[in-house]
Formats: sequence, structure tokens, C-alpha cells
Amino acid sequence: MGTIGAEFSRFVRRDNLLLKPVPPTGRLGVGRNPPCYTSRAVPELPELEVVREVLTRRLAGRRIEAVTLAPKGAAVVVRDLTGEGFVSLLTGVLLGEVHRRGKFLLFDFPRAPFTLAVNPKLSGRFQLCAPGDKKAGPVHVTFHMAEPREDLRYVDSKQMGQLYLTRDTRRIPTFDEMGPDALDIGLEDFQRRLRSFRGEIKGILTRAPFVAGIGNAYADEILWQARLHPYRKRTALTAEEIVTLHQAMRQTLIDSTEKVRREMGDDVHLKPRDFFVVHLRGGQPCPRCGTPISEITANQRVTSFCRTCQPGGLVRGVS
Repeated sequence: MGTIGAEFSRFVRRDNLLLKPVPPTGRLGVGRNPPCYTSRAVPELPELEVVREVLTRRLAGRRIEAVTLAPKGAAVVVRDLTGEGFVSLLTGVLLGEVHRRGKFLLFDFPRAPFTLAVNPKLSGRFQLCAPGDKKAGPVHVTFHMAEPREDLRYVDSKQMGQLYLTRDTRRIPTFDEMGPDALDIGLEDFQRRLRSFRGEIKGILTRAPFVAGIGNAYADEILWQARLHPYRKRTALTAEEIVTLHQAMRQTLIDSTEKVRREMGDDVHLKPRDFFVVHLRGGQPCPRCGTPISEITANQRVTSFCRTCQPGGLVRGVS
């Protein structure tokens, strides 16, 4: 939410929502270069798609020479669903392509009948680097690649992600519950699936059983692009608005993936998001109309939107 003065660090509670006061013009970077929010970014489809591309290009066809598990962290994040030994099975195998399914990265081993599925969740990320390079955070698992020598580290400051080694992805919790990937679903399927979900449209967008890959941050960006209030009820959306939402979802994710690709390069531990339009831009002017961006914090989730460009979302006394 940027650097903020003490007089604006307070929250006002109204009807079980926390409303952040909007600072006057000139604060929070208005008229200045916007701050970069990489430190609090949760990986979503665009970031993971670029990580997938980089890891496939850099690692496919290479051998894992050894695997190192951190005594404490690995015990939390590693899930050996084969029961045959995480380290022993992965040592010496050749890596194939890396795939993505929603917010999961799937490592393929062309000569071995198992899959490594990684769900980074809130704070997990990879670091691909020389063995002696500075750690990007607490390292729980290290895959030591053979010549040229290189390390692929799994870093997770909160130990919330999981690495599943399995012969059957159906054994991974929630994996089979995911809907179509947000970049793959066509308009007709989008319309049909949407009818099965009730509630506020932002909450639906972030539900993996509806579409996979969208989280809190990109939902804000998509809804701003579609000019839809995040708290509009799904049942209140018109047929035209649903078409617009599908178009905005695809275009926002495609454009964002390209921007991440340019800014991240091969530094897969980074999560660049300084190109965001509304998410965590509270108090800054909307690029479309100039109205200060509003932010609401509810259920430990920040929602950022423009009250002028995204009207009609009266919710519990908050318009």
C-alpha cells in the first residue's frame, strides 16, 4: 500500500469492513514514480507462467545430481506421496518440461513415472542460481544440477507452499477440484460455469473450481479493466458485462504475462508488479478518470478499485 503517513495508517471499521482513509492529493506517490510491490506479491498465473518458461528453457534435459533438504523447513513443505523417498527418487533423474496447471507448477521426468507438483501458495518461489549465490530467503529444498553446475532452490519465508512428489496427481489435495485454466477457457464455457456460482464477482474469480490461476491481485486488475465493481453480485451482471469480463480476464492475463516476462527475465525469484493499475494503489489517481483509488480490507484481503470507473457495488454501506 506504499509508504503512508501516520495520520493515514489508521483504519475505520464499518459494518465489519476495514476502510482505509484516502489521503489527500500528493500523498502515496501521486505525481511521483509508483512504488514497486514485489515484496508482498503472491504468485499467480502470469508470474508462474513465466517461471515455467524459464525453468523449461534452462533445465529441460539436465540431470539432478543431488537433492538437499533443510531439516526443519523441508519437513513442512515436502510431501512424498510415493512413500519411496523424496531424495532417493529425484537424485540422478533427468528433468523434462515444466508445465503449469492453475497455480501449480508440474515438473516432468521423461524417464521416470512420477511428477513433482509445486504449489507455492502465499510466499513460495524458486531461485535459479550459482551454488554460492546469496539466498533469496529461507531455502527448504535445493536441487543441485549437474554440469553446468547450478542450484534450483525452493524458498518460502512462511513455509506455506508444498512440493508433492507423486505417481498420481489425483492424490494432490484440491488438484482435481480446479476448473479450466483462466487462459484456456472459452466464452461459452465461461458463461456456463459462471451460472453455477453465487456471490460477489471478485470472490468467484478467485475460486479455483471456477477458473484456475487468478488470485486477489489480478482479480482487482481484471475487474478494473472490465469496469465492474468487485462487490457486484454475479446475479446482477448483464450478459454484456459477462462477455466484457471474459475479454478483460484474458487480455489482462496475457498483457501481464508479457510485462512480467520483460521485467523478470531469468530471475525467477522476483515477482515484479510495479505495472499494476489499481491493486495496492490506494490513494493514487485512477489512470482512466483520476479518481483516487479506493481500498477495502476484509477477511485479511485487500481489494483495490475505482469508485467512478467501477460503479454500482453498494455493499454493507460501502458504495
